[in-house]
Amino acid sequence: MIKIDTKAFIQAKFSEYYEKNSLNIHPPSSMEKREFGFLLLKERIMLRHKAFKTAQEFRDSFKTLIPSHVYFSSAYYERPEEEMEEKGWLGADLVFDIDADHISAPCSKTHDTWSCPHCKTTGRGTPPKKCPKCNKQKFEEKTWPCEICLESAKEETIKLIDILTNDLGFSTNEMSLSFSGHRGYHLHVESKDILTLNSTSRKEIVDYIVGIGLDPQLHGLSKIGGPNLDDFGWRGRIARGTYEYLLSATPEQLEKIGLPRGVIQSLGKHKERILESWKYKGPWTMIKGVSFESWSKIAEQALKNQAAKIDTVVTTDVHRLIRLADTLHGKTGLKKTETSIATIEEFDPLKSAVAFPHGTASVDVSEAPKFRVGSEFHGPYRNEKVELPMAAALFLLCKGSARITEVGSSVR
Repeated sequence: MIKIDTKAFIQAKFSEYYEKNSLNIHPPSSMEKREFGFLLLKERIMLRHKAFKTAQEFRDSFKTLIPSHVYFSSAYYERPEEEMEEKGWLGADLVFDIDADHISAPCSKTHDTWSCPHCKTTGRGTPPKKCPKCNKQKFEEKTWPCEICLESAKEETIKLIDILTNDLGFSTNEMSLSFSGHRGYHLHVESKDILTLNSTSRKEIVDYIVGIGLDPQLHGLSKIGGPNLDDFGWRGRIARGTYEYLLSATPEQLEKIGLPRGVIQSLGKHKERILESWKYKGPWTMIKGVSFESWSKIAEQALKNQAAKIDTVVTTDVHRLIRLADTLHGKTGLKKTETSIATIEEFDPLKSAVAFPHGTASVDVSEAPKFRVGSEFHGPYRNEKVELPMAAALFLLCKGSARITEVGSSVR
């Protein structure tokens, strides 16, 4: 058995992956017009403004640089190797990042942690706006992927695809979808229709998708009626969102959006009648005691539920670098993995993204919640030495939650 430094071990495994798999990593379309960026694993520095003219040169770069992260630009340039102001911007694809960090899934309180680097205060879940002890606003965070938050990200991705295709007219043939390798999905749209849109125009698309500035009263809701399930655009989405919300909302959830107790009781009493009413003109005026103001609050919640949660900054940035498919994610050791839009519901990212399916390693784990890589669950661990499948061990090492102890002599 050979003792080995943790950082050197991660670098050796990443090098092994790129030596074996470089031929399976395909350059993006119009490669010669794209900028590439590499976060180097050993030096921890970012190399930007790189460009390649051949696929061989492109693939050799992974084996030479051994990056922890590989990115390419959503933009096309005349001179991608120049500094930003000299590149000669030609246009950009439309890219979306759907990440569990922007969804606030309830599971975050069980597996995510934060700490204040100034006073060392720690906590679980999403960090507060200010440190409760010293009022500083910067935190160090450690987030983990789990089935719940990944399923939440998948649901938001499905909503996004639905809006892009049914409301905005994009074709799924123009889209590519990938698991990011950590906590979400990337959707990439290549279309001539959006190629030269500036940031302001892309913000208009973003605002539509996330429902910014939408008023249900401007989409059919009034004192004499409301939108129908089969209406187009946000009218129909508000109606369908209202139906789905009233189908499952608890009295506590209805109270949380500001409905009076009497209204909540009326909605519960007439629930079946409300659900049946969608066959006709909906329930907007049919329940005595449920005012227009109450329906407005319900419709506003339905609007929030129907909107897709995306990282808005990514989509509006016309120079954005996005992770390259089939390259490794330096925080997990998993790979960014493409999946079919048609089969996303069945897609299991924690199985499909495993880059190291063979071997084992012994690690000292400082702290880790229960997690899954591949088909197996592991943990929770706290100050324990454990032997794990290679993919799970590397996951913890990349997370900074473990250090390597011993590995077989075949691994160098």
